[in-house]
Amino acid sequence: MLAETMDQTPEDYKRVAAEHALTLVRDGMRIGIGTGSTARYFIEGMGRLVGQGMSLRGLPTSELSAELARSADVPLLDASDACLDLAVDGADEVDPELRLIKGRGGALLREKLVASAADRFVVIVDETKLVDRLGRGRLPVEIVPFLWHLTAQRIEALGLSWELRGGREKPFVTDNGNLILDVRGEGQITDPEALGARLENQLGVVEHGLFMGLARACIVAGPGGLRVLGGLS
Repeated sequence: MLAETMDQTPEDYKRVAAEHALTLVRDGMRIGIGTGSTARYFIEGMGRLVGQGMSLRGLPTSELSAELARSADVPLLDASDACLDLAVDGADEVDPELRLIKGRGGALLREKLVASAADRFVVIVDETKLVDRLGRGRLPVEIVPFLWHLTAQRIEALGLSWELRGGREKPFVTDNGNLILDVRGEGQITDPEALGARLENQLGVVEHGLFMGLARACIVAGPGGLRVLGGLS
């Protein structure tokens, strides 16, 4: 346990997790910047460190995070120069093996690319994101728009139901110009690795929101305090 018991709101817990991740930041670092409400607090903290004289550069996982970073005066890296010391991002679900579901904010492809490019990928969450088994909610799958309904049919043939994010009249479009299907099986995901492989083999699928073997550690804040799953070193 790394902190005293906290009697705070869920937003406070997100901020506490993000603030602890900031203790990992060192002068000169190149940092992958996540997307979402928890990552926002980390971006704001990076801005404070830059304002105090620390030399940092960030690589955002979305246009929204890029805007937040610019507003916080965090210098940005070019995506073609992306050898990262650290990446910090939130997650929608985290299981005991540090496997994740991400992408409900719509940035899963860039989030996975950035996490893979970093020497260390650290997840920051409030404790409501912890699950015994992944699949409590829907799994985002990014697909190409062309003949998207045929891709959806292939996914359905795997025994998964799906919803087109945003609906057919005004679908959600990712920063990469793709669509997102939010998919779900009949229950929780018993074998994330196998499901990930099956989705990757479907024509038209760009990426899925199962993140496996990427997170070095997860910083968790909640009513009982703050704890770290995995190792931060």
